Parts: sequence; C-alpha cells; structure tokens
Amino acid sequence: MSACKSLLYFVKHRNLWTFVRRNVTTWSPVGAAFNAKPHRRLNLFEKNVGLFGVPELHCPAGFQVVTEAALKNTERLVEKACSCPPGVETVESFDQLSDGLCRVADLADFVKVAHPDPAFREAAEKTCIEIGTVVEKLNTNVELCKSLKILLDDPDIVAQLDPDTRRVAELFMFDFEISGIHLDDKLRKEAVALHVKLLDLNNEFLVGSHLPNRIARSAIPEHLHIHFASEGSFIQVGGLHADSPDDLVREIAYRIYLYPNADMMECLEELLKCRYKLAKLVGYDSYGHRALKGTMAKTPETVMSFLQLLTDKLSDRTAKDFKMMRGMRKKLNPRNSELMPWDHPYLSGVLRAERYNIEPSLYSPYLSLGACMEGLNNLFSQLYGVSLMSEHPSAGEVWSEDVRKLAVVHETEGLLGYIYCDFFHRQDKPHQDCHFTIRGGRWCQETGQYQLPVVVLMLSLPHPTKSAPTLLTPGMMENLFHEMGHAMHSMLGRTRYQHVTGTRCATDFAEVPSILMEYFATDYRVISQFARHYETGQPLPESMVNRLSESKKVCGAADTQLQIFYAVLDQIYHSKPQDRSTTDILKEMQQKFYGLPYTPNTAWQLRFSHLIGYGAKYYSYLMSRAVASMVWKQCFVQDPLDRDMGERYRREMLAHGGAKEPMLMVEGNLPSDLLTPKPSGSSHPTSYGTPPPLGQT
Repeated sequence: MSACKSLLYFVKHRNLWTFVRRNVTTWSPVGAAFNAKPHRRLNLFEKNVGLFGVPELHCPAGFQVVTEAALKNTERLVEKACSCPPGVETVESFDQLSDGLCRVADLADFVKVAHPDPAFREAAEKTCIEIGTVVEKLNTNVELCKSLKILLDDPDIVAQLDPDTRRVAELFMFDFEISGIHLDDKLRKEAVALHVKLLDLNNEFLVGSHLPNRIARSAIPEHLHIHFASEGSFIQVGGLHADSPDDLVREIAYRIYLYPNADMMECLEELLKCRYKLAKLVGYDSYGHRALKGTMAKTPETVMSFLQLLTDKLSDRTAKDFKMMRGMRKKLNPRNSELMPWDHPYLSGVLRAERYNIEPSLYSPYLSLGACMEGLNNLFSQLYGVSLMSEHPSAGEVWSEDVRKLAVVHETEGLLGYIYCDFFHRQDKPHQDCHFTIRGGRWCQETGQYQLPVVVLMLSLPHPTKSAPTLLTPGMMENLFHEMGHAMHSMLGRTRYQHVTGTRCATDFAEVPSILMEYFATDYRVISQFARHYETGQPLPESMVNRLSESKKVCGAADTQLQIFYAVLDQIYHSKPQDRSTTDILKEMQQKFYGLPYTPNTAWQLRFSHLIGYGAKYYSYLMSRAVASMVWKQCFVQDPLDRDMGERYRREMLAHGGAKEPMLMVEGNLPSDLLTPKPSGSSHPTSYGTPPPLGQT
C-alpha cells in the first residue's frame, strides 16, 4: 500500500517534481560549487604544492625559508636601487623590493589569523614581526632614500616619467618622510624603535580586543547560564549578544564583555602615546595628521567638519529614531522604558521587522550561498565581461577543506587573478568579514608577464546541511557583496606597480567599491536575476525586496550616528594627548555624539579593534558611503546592469588602484557639481546606512 501511495504522490505531483528538479539542477558551475560540500579527491601520490601554491609552505617551517629568501632578495634589490642611474629603473627596483616583502608578509598576515593549525599561525606571526622590522628599517635607510631623492629633485628626469611611475616614486618618498628619514641618526633610530614597539602593541591590542571575559557562574541568574559558554565554575562572555530578545542577557553581556581590563587599558594608552610621539618626531602635529596625509580628507580638521555636518543634518531624525526605540522598549517591558546602549541594535531590528515583516528566515530560503554567488557572477559578467570560474585546489594549496578557489576570467583579457573563498565558520576562526591581499598585481619586467593578483575573502557562514545548502540572511548577503567589491577592486585593476595595486590606495577611497556593491545587493533588478527558493525555484517576490529596502530607513539615522560617535572617538584618541583617561574621553564623546548614557565600569574602547588597522581613519566608512552614494546615483540608478557604465566605472575608478589621486578618480567618474557630500534628501535607503559592523573590513 505504501508503494501505491508513493506512486500516486509522484503522479499527482509530477509537474512540481519536474519543476523542482529542473531548477535545482540548473545552477551555474559557480553556483553549484557553493551549494554543495566540496568533493575532495583522495590521491595519496598527489604532491603537496604548499599554501597558495608556494612549495615551501607545505609545513610551518617553510615560513622561515621564504622569509630568509625574501630578506636575501631584499639586500640585492636595495643595492640595485642605490646603484642604478636615476630613472624608471629606480622606481621599478623599489617596487620589486616592496613586492618581494609584501608577497611574504601579506600571506603571513592572513595565515597568522586564519589557519586552523597553531603551528602555522605561530610561524606566520614570527614572519610578520621579522619582515615588519625590516620594512621599518628600510623606511629609514638614508642611501635608499637618497637614490629616490636624486630622481625626484631632477626636473628633467621627472618630466620623462609617465604619470604612474611619478606617482609611485612620490608615494615611496612619502613613506620615507613619515618614517623620519630627515632626522639625524639618533632620532632616526628612535623612530625605528617606536615603529617596532608599535608592531608589538598593535598585535597585543588586536589579540586582546577579541578575548572573552568571564565571571563566576553564581554572579548571574541560573536560568541565563544557557546563553553563555561555561568554563568550570565560570561563565564566559565572548560578545555582546546584541540580537538576544532577553533584556537581561543583553545587559549582562554588555557589562561583562566590556568590563575594563587593566592590562588592555595600559596597552591602549601606551599605543596612543607611542603613535603621538612618533608623529611628533617626524614632524606632524598629531598621529591623525600623519595618518590622513594622502587620503581624500587630507586633515583631521576636514574629518571632524564632515562628522559634525553629518551630526547636524541627522539630529532631528536621530531624535525621532531614539523616541521610536523608547516606545518599543516600553511596549516590550512596561516596567523599564529607559533606553540603554545594549538596546539599540536589538530594538532597531525589532522595529524594522514589525513595520515591514522582514524576518530573516523568510528571505533565507531564496538566498542560498550558491544563488548569491551565481548572482555575483551574472552581475560581473554584465558590467565588466568577467566570469567567476570554480577551480579544484591542489593538495596543500588551501588551509581548510571547505575553502573554494575561483579563477576570475575576462572575456577578452583572459585570466585576471584568483579569489580564495574562506566562507564557513570553524573553531578558532575570527568572526570577521575580511578581504586579504595575498599577492598584488604588477607588470613584471623580469618575466615580461603580468603578476596575477591573489586575494582571500573571509566570512563566517553556517555550513550546508544534508537537507539544505548554506542559506544567507539579507545582512549576510549584503556583507558577501561588500567583500566581493574589495575582491573585484583587486582583480580589475591592471596597475604597472604592485605598490598601488587594487585596494592599496587611500583608506577612505578603498571602501567605495565595496560599499557601492551594497547598492547592487538591494536593487530588485539585480536580485531578481538570482534570488530563488532553493527547493521550489520560485523567485523572491519583488514586494519582499521593496519591504527590505524600505526597512533600511527605519532607525537609519541612529545607526549612522553611532558610527559617527565611533569615528569621532577615533579622531580624538589620535589628536594631541589628553590629560584624562580614554574612558573619560569615551564618556564625553558618547554624550555629545551619540546620546545614550555611558554605562559605569565599562570600556567599549578596549573592544575597538579598528583602532589598529583604521587608526585615525574609521571615518572612512562614512565618507566612502557618501562617495558611493554619488557614484550609484550618477552611474547605476537608472540601470544597474549598464555595461557602458560598468566599463566607465572600471576605467575611471577601479583600474588605477592607488596610482591616481583618489579625488581625481572621483572627479573622472562624476560631474563636479556632485562632489560635495549631501547627506540629507537621499532617495536611496542605504545612502547613509550603517557601515559594516566592527570586525568587518
């Protein structure tokens, strides 16, 4: 009887079954590669090619081998740069020198945080420190600087240089200047010592900022223990639990995770003092002035004016957002309607979900990882003539079996580079969405060929299950598009020099391509091409996409104001020394630029890991969002799949990396009357939305 039932069911639903089968099996190769677990060929005789195809890196000891080889090559190139006649060859030698060190240091920088084997991580960290120390010494090498200065001081030689070569020569000279090359021997040695000390302090703060805090189990109610990790008689708190619907869980997590740590406080204060001392030593008013030279903003004063302008423009909307949150807080808990910092992320999400019914679980079935990758492939194909092609990595090439490898191929230019996709959660992997440059692109005079760029995209997505592929929330999907924007910036550049390849450009410009990708991720004309139910093949309804877009306006001002507060705090920390603690500064800036009360005995700044990579530059997300908004309106709002606009955008903004002044690239892509950011009145819901959360780069 069961067999008859099965047969009857098949006949009755034959059309549906055929429909499902047809849709599920018509993923493109790149979509299929991400919607299934990787199939690893077991070949005991397959040679281990080493991480990223570097033969020496088949084991941790290989890092010492590649480090020694890079340092030996460095000595040869330093001698060459100092002895060759001033001209293009000088700049090429500098770039080869930079490339040789970066190819080892950048790879090691990734491995030290992402490799699952502690031995690899430790070996990579030693390499980072060793090469970092050599770089700081090179930046104060008088003979090396002299060879470049002779070139740049001769107007006849400079006149013969092409624009890219001249730009790169000036950038190398800038590196010398901010490192204190003009100082006497004693002060120059002091500058090197400060650089080396900062390498250690940066690493100490970065590691400590992610460590969990713990508290005795008896200190919190027993029924809440289930929400936190246990460690013997202690409860371990490793994050803010910002999405928890339980008020008490959010409050406990906030108070414990942000509880001050004396060693970390001392590390941060020493780090800020060293940065200021170094900046003053090499001739700048503050570390902020040193860090911002060469950016779009240029000076801390410009940044603060920009942040104050945003605050003024958003003030009324921010007040309304907080009023809505207080109303929701009272509705959820009539006994306590006071709005606290741990309430903001949760309540803004509740308000969006209530008003527009955007429960993520309703969207996720339409946003399988494979579908999203297929969507990116289609988008890049239509805009740039570029395809993403899945390749099977060789033995030892990747650090985890769930890493996917993509070749990026242009329809006429051929292979552009490789993207390694480390997308899935695993133990000891940082919960960060990041883009890492492993190898920069450049024209190799030695081989007569182009050195293809290699990058890694790192996310922390759930693994596929037996019954379903990895399903993304709308937020995860946007983050994927954001990080892929960085990757394509690296891929689509074809710079002559690796010193300025792809994302090696001003920080406040580097975020423009990635933030622009978020606009594509929320446009139905793009989403409709790939978002379909992983079981039925049905497309994501347009009404659901519209609701999602509209929901981004809810509490958008308050979300942006929180980011303004972070950016202001970053600026104040990197201005002239204050006669008060970093916590006192935080308390004042939180009141002035955010509005929600400071919580006693907390030190949020000790979790502000962006102070390391984005010191004095955290504003970059907000300024880049302003520029990305203008690019979207000018180039893509009418047709996000316009090939002519895609080519123009690549030609004017992506192709140059850092080889062109950032504002010149913006001006090349936009009419001059659009170049003053106008935060109010934007018609697009994400024009001034929230930058990526802390921990995402």
